[in-house]
Amino acid sequence: MALIDSFGRTIHYLRVSITDRCNLNCDYCRIDGNELLPNNDKLLSLEETGRLIKIFTQLGIERIRLTGGEPLLRNNVLSLIKEIGSLPNLQELSLSTNALLLKRYAHDLKKAGVGRVNISLDTLNPKTFSTITRGGKLQKVLDGIATAVAAGLHPVKINMVVMKGINENEVGDMVEYARHHGLILRFIETMPVGDAGKQVSDRYIPAEQILTMIKDRFSSELIPVHQKVGSGPARYYKIGNSKANIGVISARSRHFCETCNRMRLTSTGQLVLCLGHEDRSDLRKFIRDGATDEQLKEQIIRGVSLKPESHQFNNNSHGATHQMTALGG
Repeated sequence: MALIDSFGRTIHYLRVSITDRCNLNCDYCRIDGNELLPNNDKLLSLEETGRLIKIFTQLGIERIRLTGGEPLLRNNVLSLIKEIGSLPNLQELSLSTNALLLKRYAHDLKKAGVGRVNISLDTLNPKTFSTITRGGKLQKVLDGIATAVAAGLHPVKINMVVMKGINENEVGDMVEYARHHGLILRFIETMPVGDAGKQVSDRYIPAEQILTMIKDRFSSELIPVHQKVGSGPARYYKIGNSKANIGVISARSRHFCETCNRMRLTSTGQLVLCLGHEDRSDLRKFIRDGATDEQLKEQIIRGVSLKPESHQFNNNSHGATHQMTALGG
């Protein structure tokens, strides 16, 4: 079976937020650093989350990424991962993290069934890191990355949000760091999602400008990599004749809506069809009203049929108000 929306796109990728909590307070994610958490009774239990994920895989979802907030803050997360990892139709289970807890959990994640991790890292400067995250310790993240590599989580992908006046001078340094440690590096444009994202919209740097920075730093042409790398929207390039590959995710300057293959499930059971729209389906209500698996499948299929054709990030009169911390990126 396959989930196909009204524009003919096959949806096979689901990002699942299992908590809104985070142990960092990045200023482009939270408006003031405060955690606006749902009541415990609104949060899906791990049993409810596991049941929904199983249903999604029966409908054609092949790739699951667990996100947050910071997913490793959720109690008993390893038990959920083991349950998901045993699903017969699942091709890939990955996890997005800020890496603060990876030194403790990386080896257990690998044993439980996680194949790879995506790690947010916007700077290699401890002071800048502390500023962006409102007090975070960079060395803990670097230690977590090293442990993830040692544990065999592969590939380890690093996501850098490039921001004008904040960290654009570190683009080249980040390429060198990723190349030295065998990491896949993607540069991401800021997105006007939620109040925090809109507040920092003046930091936006388009992907083409980022690519130009890399060309200038390494005095080399960037050669497009046509082989598909993962199931995400990044465009990848090889730096000259080297083995170094980098990717860019250009949600604003060159959107990829026509090939969008994903949905998001929030920690409170809301099925979000697009980051740029408010449309969502409340699966928590159905599951707690006693819906059968078949009824939940019908609701998911109905939700997919409402997935919009594209976001409105470049239209100032539109924009979603949901917070990025509740969606996991």
